[in-house]
Amino acid sequence: MLTKVRHITGILLKPLHLFRRRFPLIFYILNRFLTMTIMLFLLGFAVFGLMALAPGDIVDQIMLQQLFSENQGRAGQNTQSMSDEQLQARRVELGLDKPFYVQYFRWLNRVVVHHDLGVSLISRAPVSFLISSRIINSLVLNLISLVLITIFSFALGVYFSTKAGTRIDYAVTFFALVLHAFPGLLLLILLQLFASVSGIFPVTAYPPFPFSSDPGKFVFSYMHHIFLPLLAAFLGGIGGSLRMIRATMLDQLGQPYITSLRARGIAEWRVYFAHAFRNTLNPYITGSANLLASLFSGSLILEIIFAYPGIGRLMYEAVIQQDINLVLANIMFISFLVLAGMALADIALALVDPRIRYGKE
Repeated sequence: MLTKVRHITGILLKPLHLFRRRFPLIFYILNRFLTMTIMLFLLGFAVFGLMALAPGDIVDQIMLQQLFSENQGRAGQNTQSMSDEQLQARRVELGLDKPFYVQYFRWLNRVVVHHDLGVSLISRAPVSFLISSRIINSLVLNLISLVLITIFSFALGVYFSTKAGTRIDYAVTFFALVLHAFPGLLLLILLQLFASVSGIFPVTAYPPFPFSSDPGKFVFSYMHHIFLPLLAAFLGGIGGSLRMIRATMLDQLGQPYITSLRARGIAEWRVYFAHAFRNTLNPYITGSANLLASLFSGSLILEIIFAYPGIGRLMYEAVIQQDINLVLANIMFISFLVLAGMALADIALALVDPRIRYGKE
């Protein structure tokens, strides 16, 4: 019986194995997409469960404030009875009287079938509009930080790997370690205090007027406002990346193939950039997805301190107000970006390193 089941399973899986052998990279991408879908499903389920465990709900915050303002001065007993009825009616209207897993599957059906993220339970604005209006700001901030960290990490890491053992190398390594270990929250507070005391930079990270009013003026004002938050994100990520690139370069320069290249009379710049440098790409590409995730998670505090209208601040406000539609959409979207970044990092590894081939047996 067991042999027959194995035989039938092998026949059913044979087209899948053939597809994997002919198109290994496509099979890998589809496999990662399926894994991402499962992880996002479990993440959403967990978020609904955790929000259900939190004391109170959004109706308690909205309705009690409205009832207090409307019924101020009325008899306390009648007000309490009316409040309970209205609260329960509001919960039934929003579906909050159902178990959290029923609420989650209803939300999932609305998103997958109707492509509707719902509306914010606080502002009554579409969730898709709120996210799209904030995600661009967070992407601009974090992608600029990632590009600057990448450029300076490789430039300084490769350069100081040639100065290993010198005083300047010890000094740079020490400062990189300090930056890597320095608390990000404290760095943001110090920069905020510097902006407040000096007056050179504004204490907020976003211009007080919209882009449509004056695009040219907005760009220069945005660069002025974003400088300190961008500096904080850059300093928070450059320390670890620089140390990793320097250590990887030193490890590659000590390999036997580097000694062989030098013995054959290969120019030193070719040894560094055509051979040793290329092998430092693998660990950085692997870590870049985690770096992007840390930038997004770190930007939450940054956006709150500098009043930057990004996705992190929007999610913080949604969690405080227990706006479940907005919380779940934010978390799922950011998680999708992180998982997609990890998948792209794995694909990029196969492109830069010919030794890596997905799906080959």
